[in-house]
Amino acid sequence: MASIYDFSEKEMDGSVIDFADFNGKALLIVNTASKCGLAPQLEEIEALYKKYHDEGLEVIGLPSNQFHQEYADEEETSDFCSIHYGVTFPMTTKVVLNGKGEDPLFTYLKDTAGHGRIKWNFTKFLIGRDGSLIDRYAPLTKPKTIEADIVAALEQHA
Repeated sequence: MASIYDFSEKEMDGSVIDFADFNGKALLIVNTASKCGLAPQLEEIEALYKKYHDEGLEVIGLPSNQFHQEYADEEETSDFCSIHYGVTFPMTTKVVLNGKGEDPLFTYLKDTAGHGRIKWNFTKFLIGRDGSLIDRYAPLTKPKTIEADIVAALEQHA
């Protein structure tokens, strides 16, 4: 079976995000959508990223138009996220979460979590320093409510 460290994604600026670089770090992976009513969660996610990045937290946002709530243009998505929510964590090019053309990372995350399809934007996955899935969080789960889990993940040894 694959490990989280076997994956890579393309950042909006065209550079490659190699998940092997996150070995030994805690990782929060979130499927995002700029026009979603849950988009204000980006502010809380960014706050957690800033607060814990120096302690080993990495955050990756993966925009998706699976639910028809993302801009067509990735530059527009990037500008929206940084201007409205101050996002500085890496954001990838758009991905497909379910079905035809599904991003392999989400196939892996869904299989590992055992909860099936991504049902909506802002599903969150917390990965421990050892690369294991800690939990999958529902879209309505506010990022600040998983802060204790993030702290516990950061206290874990790889």
